Amino acid sequence: MEGEVPARAGRGVRELCEQGTGLHEAARNVRTDHAAAVAAVRAAFDPLQAELVALELESIPVARLRDVTGGRLRLGAVEAAGLRTVRAVHEASRHELRQVPGVGEQTADRALAAARQIARAVADTVTVRIDVDHPEPRTTALVIALHRLVEAGPELRRALDTAERLDTRLAELLPAARPAGGRLRLALARRERRERALAAAAELGALLTDAAATDVRLLLAQASTDLLRPAASDVEAWVDFELRPAEYYGRLAEVSEQRPDTAASEGFVPSEVAERVHAQRLDDTHRRVSLRGYQEFGARFALAQRRVVLGDEMGLGKTVQAVAALAHLAAEGHSHFLVVCPAGVLINWTREIRARSTLRVLAVHGPDRQDAHADWRERGGVAVTTFDVLHTLPAPDGTPPGMLVVDEAHYVKNPDTRRSRSVAVWTGRCERVLFLTGTPMENRVEEFRALLRHLRPDLVPTVSDTEAAAGPHAFRRSVAPAYLRRNQEDVLTELPALVHTDEWVELGPADRAAYHEAVAEGNFMAMRRAAYADPETSAKLRRLREIVAEAAANGLKTVVFSYFRDVLDAVRQGLGDSAFGPIAGSVPAARRQRLVDDFTGASGHAVLLSQIEAGGVGLNLQAASVVILCEPQVKPTLEHQAVARAHRMGQIRAVRVHRLLATDSVDDRLLRILARKERLFDAFARRSDMADATPEAVDISDASLARRIVEEEQQRLSAPTKTTTT
Repeated sequence: MEGEVPARAGRGVRELCEQGTGLHEAARNVRTDHAAAVAAVRAAFDPLQAELVALELESIPVARLRDVTGGRLRLGAVEAAGLRTVRAVHEASRHELRQVPGVGEQTADRALAAARQIARAVADTVTVRIDVDHPEPRTTALVIALHRLVEAGPELRRALDTAERLDTRLAELLPAARPAGGRLRLALARRERRERALAAAAELGALLTDAAATDVRLLLAQASTDLLRPAASDVEAWVDFELRPAEYYGRLAEVSEQRPDTAASEGFVPSEVAERVHAQRLDDTHRRVSLRGYQEFGARFALAQRRVVLGDEMGLGKTVQAVAALAHLAAEGHSHFLVVCPAGVLINWTREIRARSTLRVLAVHGPDRQDAHADWRERGGVAVTTFDVLHTLPAPDGTPPGMLVVDEAHYVKNPDTRRSRSVAVWTGRCERVLFLTGTPMENRVEEFRALLRHLRPDLVPTVSDTEAAAGPHAFRRSVAPAYLRRNQEDVLTELPALVHTDEWVELGPADRAAYHEAVAEGNFMAMRRAAYADPETSAKLRRLREIVAEAAANGLKTVVFSYFRDVLDAVRQGLGDSAFGPIAGSVPAARRQRLVDDFTGASGHAVLLSQIEAGGVGLNLQAASVVILCEPQVKPTLEHQAVARAHRMGQIRAVRVHRLLATDSVDDRLLRILARKERLFDAFARRSDMADATPEAVDISDASLARRIVEEEQQRLSAPTKTTTT
């Protein structure tokens, strides 16, 4: 009957509405408390940004206002009145401008509008940096305000998303369901309204049941508690900032809306790929870290595209993006994951997974690797193993891992190696595969094709030598479904300055004699390290000691890279035994990490020595703000990697890079020839507007480079020609 009232109406609905009202209030409180915390950050941030904008506007001549208005603005009277910069106009009021002889109402309004337009554009480009070495009241206020958001942790984002969803839905459901709370009222209501009230009550009940099952009330209560904590002290806030600056800058980017260019943060992928990635959900249930916008896009890209290369420049957090993808898949019910990496970063992977997620992690390495593998197969989690161990593990049978992650994937660019064959077996069995590498292209486009053969063989034919020679844009279009790369300068606007200095010296008598002997022998490697032949008189070593002494005077940590172990031994002899290291290929992974931890934990100045191929991969050295390269590298990517160990997300000071070079030597020749290899790397592994690469530049090899340099030096020094050795 139309007037019949269902049994579930009445008191039961009133109780649901009471519970819903309480949940609605909790959700609105979280949003209000968060808005207050954000307002505190804005109040500290805005004056700092305004000052930077004013400084920029001060450097812009007032004539630029004419450009903004299409040349229609008459500025003669304004300039004659002494308002010669855009800042002067921007800070003037309409009334003040109209008091200037010859400036009418229209000119004043147009000038102010143009100045404000330029100021808005400048505000999008300036970056507020927090100088930990020179704290002052305004930046201290900003750090304290940010501390509250950072302390709330990664759960805050989930709480806010939940609160927003509940606030919106409950605001609709509660008024709609309340008529069902009174049986008489419901009986007298029209059928359409009665049915609407009962449907709303049913949906409200389901919403409350789900909220209880997922502890939503606790999530909201914890968020409000965190947001309402008393402000931290100056010291507490600054110390915490030094411990986790990346999280502070991440929250600042969210609040200030100082986000990188969208196209750059999404790797300039085509719109159809970007749309598919945006549609991919990202579950954070098992994640313990907040993601930057570009990192979230990277994790979604890996999930949406399934078999991809994440080629972000070093220092942008490829590991955390991989962990986010694994955490999402775990939330969907996947239980087994496999990470393959070089031995030197295995410990770093296990530490990162434990710190950034709730996932179980096992190191399948060393004498107990078979037991660890059996444990992983039985109980699940993330197994982390090395390229050298992978071939000893049985290929997956039955259900493969939910995702295979291969770190430093350029290690498998040669299909004939055992490591490449082992990886190929696993990539063939896994539906989702994520390759991580900051250098997918080193010398040849063929190396990148080798990675694609593991993942998307259908794309390989589109990456031809002809297309490579056509330039980076054609190259990126052809691999967009399986390749994502972002650069530091595009997405980490808060990074302090990176200052490169080439330190040229002249070889001393002993070093020059050693150099001539190496040239005569055709020994390329001996030529590269001849500058350290006599540590007592070495000009390079003398300059290195000066740089280290300057860093020590300023309390700065320094990392010294060389390709050669004996060069590092000479450096240690020159510096004394106080230096940490060296980190070398022969040093076990656990020992490497301890050296980095000890170096990072040392109070004040410290020096860490490292072979560039061992320390330039996987280790985080952002405690260092001075980097010394003992010699130029044959592969430009080695230098990029090494510098990025320090100049990466989390760095809080400017990084100074000093490259030691000897005049009239192999260093001169190497830099000139490598210029083309540098351009090749920039054009293809990075997004670049440089001229199209030539096939000859693509095909240069390390061996041919060494022969060329030796032959040129033998001719220059008129030394007898001998077969080149490398």
